[in-house]
Amino acid sequence: MAAPLDDASLGTLFRDARTYYSWSDAPVTDDDLRRICDLAVLGPTSANGSPARFVFCRTAEARDKLAACVSEANAPKVRQAPVTAIVGMDLAWHDRLPELFPHADARSWFHGNDVAIRTTAFRNSTLQGAYLIMAARALGFDCGAMSGFDAKAVDAAFFAGTTVEANFLCSIGHGTTDKLFARLPRLPFAEAVSLI
Repeated sequence: MAAPLDDASLGTLFRDARTYYSWSDAPVTDDDLRRICDLAVLGPTSANGSPARFVFCRTAEARDKLAACVSEANAPKVRQAPVTAIVGMDLAWHDRLPELFPHADARSWFHGNDVAIRTTAFRNSTLQGAYLIMAARALGFDCGAMSGFDAKAVDAAFFAGTTVEANFLCSIGHGTTDKLFARLPRLPFAEAVSLI
């Protein structure tokens, strides 16, 4: 059984972490992104289906292209952050199940069931996006997740001709305290949890 993380590690991942809205000019390298992804993909997904697909907008051109697809409030964040990830979901994810879940005919569980394919893709790509955030934090980076964007515009700009659709966006870098909120309230245990 694994030992619990120490308080400093829990602070990095949860207690001290925030959603960042402004960014320093410290770079996030391709090697950094690989290290983040190498951790993120280890998180569990249904039948190991791994439906998330990540597009890292890191050049000024790519960030401008993405900024044109997001809300007015989010556009400056995308342009300033060294990297903004598009967390996508591949609606053909189940075709990889013979490779990713070889000990059962898992593809047959989903083939022809568009509702199950989409629901599973959305749920599990969201999980994988959360793993991406936690992996980035664990490696010393800050994150700013966003859902204020035109999904159809992002799909047209970045996923045209593919089976991938956008789920959410997440900037990655080294955040600054400009525009940083104090920790916002969370629902208390008694309101959010039922013990039955």
